[in-house]
Amino acid sequence: MASGDRKSPEQTNQPLSPPTPIVQETGTPTKRVLITSLLAGVIGGGAGLVSKHRIAHPNIPTVYATNCAIVAGCYCGARESVRITRRSEHDDLMNSAIGGLFSGALLGRLQGGPQGAIRYSLVFAAVGTAFDYASLKAKPMLESYRNMESFKLPEWSPIKVLDEEALAKKKAQEEKIFPERVLGKLNKE
Repeated sequence: MASGDRKSPEQTNQPLSPPTPIVQETGTPTKRVLITSLLAGVIGGGAGLVSKHRIAHPNIPTVYATNCAIVAGCYCGARESVRITRRSEHDDLMNSAIGGLFSGALLGRLQGGPQGAIRYSLVFAAVGTAFDYASLKAKPMLESYRNMESFKLPEWSPIKVLDEEALAKKKAQEEKIFPERVLGKLNKE
């Protein structure tokens, strides 16, 4: 058999498969980063409002909100960039670890030099991955609470859920009392 008779894999007449598409879930990456950053800013502002340093430094809620938004935006942006580059699912924890390493190195380098970059990258990778893991585990539980058909209050609760009969009785009583209230207010004036 001559070497010209063999067909290499590149020379076959089979069409090439298209590249793997980037996985798009609910929302765009920009929207996910923006929403997360805004939520982190609100949480940081709330933490600043309850901080004991608020009295001495009145603008501390703004500082906390800004710092939390910057950190969350940097981490989530790096995580989404890694997810798009790796063409992986949104739930992949490797995205969180790599994104944490990159964002921690960037923020650590700005804050504490080369040694800060190493420390921050390890901390961001560990904390970010742990947070994403916890949110993935909590998601089914939160979905089950959302899909509950009825929420049962304890018997000692002052809030009572009325059935249709009790609700109709209460409405009739309110319709009877309403004109008396209005006329009573008009007579007093």
